[in-house]
Amino acid sequence: MLTWVHVVGVFDMEMMWIWCGLGLILLCLEMLSGTMYLLWPGMAALAMALLAWLLPAFSPAWQIFIYAIFSVLAVAIWRKREKTQPTPRVGQAQGEEIGRQGTIVQAVSPAQPGLIRFSQGVMGSKEWSAVADVEIAVDQAARIVAVEGNSVRVAPL
Repeated sequence: MLTWVHVVGVFDMEMMWIWCGLGLILLCLEMLSGTMYLLWPGMAALAMALLAWLLPAFSPAWQIFIYAIFSVLAVAIWRKREKTQPTPRVGQAQGEEIGRQGTIVQAVSPAQPGLIRFSQGVMGSKEWSAVADVEIAVDQAARIVAVEGNSVRVAPL
């Protein structure tokens, strides 16, 4: 006959496998979601599996408490580090295209966007939608002063 002591003893021995399974499940769910939010609790669960293997005397209540601390600290450190890194601007110039010169092929004015053509491609295209603060006539030379979404802000030369 199994007593509560036997069940708790088996439960303590199995805690390492429970933490390992939880960690692997969370990491698999992270791979499906790609949000990075389940990565850190999954890593904390794997750390708890290691801790439960090294120190099996911890009660399940203490293990859950330590797991909660590991998870919160891991997410907090990740969020703090994420805020300090610059956000990448995929598909947009980061200053290297500023100053490039082209020719206006469709007139540009503050009220109406136009088109500018470059002799060499700029960010993968030779023609770009252009906006300007002043009127620029067709066949007039202009240069890029800023990249704004899917158009370039130009100024006459």
